[in-house]
Amino acid sequence: MTAITRTLAAVAASTLALTCFSVSANELPGKGVKVYPLKSSIAEETFQTLLVMKALEQLGYDVQPIKEVEYPTAHLAIGNGDATFIASHWNPLHADYYKNAGGDAKLYRQGVYSDNAAQGYLIDKKTAEAHNITNIAQLQDPKIAKLFDTDGDGKADMTGCNPGWGCEAMIEHHLDAYKLRDTVTHQQGTYSALIADTITRYKSGKPVLYYTWTPYWVSNELKPGKDVVWLEVPFSSSPGAQKGVDTKLPNGKNYGFVVNKQHILANKAWTDQNPAAAKLFAIMQLPVSDINAQNYMMSQGQGKSADIERHVNGWIKAHQKTFDSWIQQALAAAKKS
Repeated sequence: MTAITRTLAAVAASTLALTCFSVSANELPGKGVKVYPLKSSIAEETFQTLLVMKALEQLGYDVQPIKEVEYPTAHLAIGNGDATFIASHWNPLHADYYKNAGGDAKLYRQGVYSDNAAQGYLIDKKTAEAHNITNIAQLQDPKIAKLFDTDGDGKADMTGCNPGWGCEAMIEHHLDAYKLRDTVTHQQGTYSALIADTITRYKSGKPVLYYTWTPYWVSNELKPGKDVVWLEVPFSSSPGAQKGVDTKLPNGKNYGFVVNKQHILANKAWTDQNPAAAKLFAIMQLPVSDINAQNYMMSQGQGKSADIERHVNGWIKAHQKTFDSWIQQALAAAKKS
C-alpha cells in the first residue's frame, strides 16, 4: 500500500471541515455565478474534477453536477461557452481538440494540474523475455503477433482506446506508420471491460498486449518492470497537430507518446470575468501518484459516488494547508481585479 493510499484510507471516514476565512458569504467572488463542469466517460476522472468543484464552492460559486461527454464535444462546448471547465485536458494529446474549439482565443489553459502523464504499449514480461520482444515493430512478424491472438484469426489483439479519447487516433496512426495493419487488431469498445479481460488473461498465464496510460489504476495491477514491460517504437510518428514531435524520452527510450501534462481547461470569456476561478485553475496541482492511488481504490470496489466524495474530502483533509492556500490566492486575485 502506497503512502497516499494509507493517507486516503486513514481519513476516508473523515468529514470535510469547512475552511475558515475572513470573508463573509456575501463577499465571496463566486456568489451567484453558476459553474458547469464536464468530464469524459472515464469514471476515474471524477476524483480530480470533484476536487476542483469543491475548491470553487469555497469561493462561493454555484457548481452544477458534472455532465459526461467525450473530449471532442467537451472542448467545443467549453469554447462555445456552453460549459465552464474540464479538469482532464491532456497536452499535447488533445492538441487537435484544442485547436478545433478555438484555441487560445476561446480557451483558458494556465498552470499544470497534473504532470508526467505517460502512455504506451505493454506486454507481459514472461512473453517479452521468452521471445526477446522489446519493440512494437517486432509484431510485423506474424509468428510474434500470433502469440497475442485471442480470437483465433492469427493476428495480435491489442486492448486499445475508446473512440473520442484522442489516444485512439495515435494508435490508428501507429498501426500504419509501423506497418502493423496486417498483423495487429486494435480492439476498441469499453476500455474498462476490455482491460478487465486483459488482466484476467494475464492472471491465467496467457500473453497480453495492451495500451494504457498514467494516472490510471492499471499500472497498480500490472506493474511495469515486474509484471509487464513497455514496448518501444522504431521511430517517432504522430498525427495532426503533433506531427513532427519527437517522442523520445530523456532516458533515450521511445514509447511513441510524449509525456503529457493535464490542465484544467476553461472558457476564456468566463475566466476573464472570474479572476478568482482563473487563479484557482492556474495554481491547483495534484500529484499523479495521488490520482493513481485513488483510481486503484476505485478498481478495488470503492467506485461509488459516496466513495469518491470520501476520497476527495480525505485528500483535502490530508492537504488542508495546500487547499487553504489555493483559496486564499484565488480570493486575493479577486480583490486585485
